[in-house]
Amino acid sequence: MAISLTPEDKKLIQKRMKTGSFRSVEEVIHDALASQDSEAEWLTANKVAINEKIARGVAQLDRGEGVSGDVAHARLQRRKTDWQAGHKRG
Repeated sequence: MAISLTPEDKKLIQKRMKTGSFRSVEEVIHDALASQDSEAEWLTANKVAINEKIARGVAQLDRGEGVSGDVAHARLQRRKTDWQAGHKRG
C-alpha cells in the first residue's frame, strides 16, 4: 500500500523518530494507529458513562452550580499534577 504524507505529517514522524523510541517510519505509523484504535475502543466502551457525566454537568450549570474558568483550570491543573506524580513513582 502506498500513501502520501503532507509536509506536516512528515515533520511529526521525524519528530517522533528523533526521540529514539522508533526504529522506522512504519513503527511510528503503527504506534499512532494502535493508539487511535485503543482510544476509539475506550470511548465506545465508556460512551454511556461519558454522556451521563455530561448530562449531570449540564444540569448543574442549569441550576447555577457552575464554577469560574479560573477555578476549573486550577482544579484540572491540580489533577494533572497529582496524576503525573502518581505515574512517576510507578
